[in-house]
Amino acid sequence: MQASGNGLPMQCVANLVRIVRGECTYDRIKGIDPSLLDRPETIAGPLLIADARWLIKTYEPRVNVNQIHLKDLLAREGNFKFDINAVVKG
Repeated sequence: MQASGNGLPMQCVANLVRIVRGECTYDRIKGIDPSLLDRPETIAGPLLIADARWLIKTYEPRVNVNQIHLKDLLAREGNFKFDINAVVKG
């Protein structure tokens, strides 16, 4: 999270996909499913994308998601980042 500007729609999306499910004390389903994080991208990739889509649709209704891609940083270690193409609803 940033020191300020966390209420902006796109920053909220970035914050949401950085949270692991169970990390928010009073909202245990907010965040990415941690059981998908240590799996190979070929298996978990489509599931992570679907999970991120659901997460954004559920918790950030101000945004329409066009595409989500996973970018491998170190594929052998399961590190990745989301590349999200989204627009704020007008």
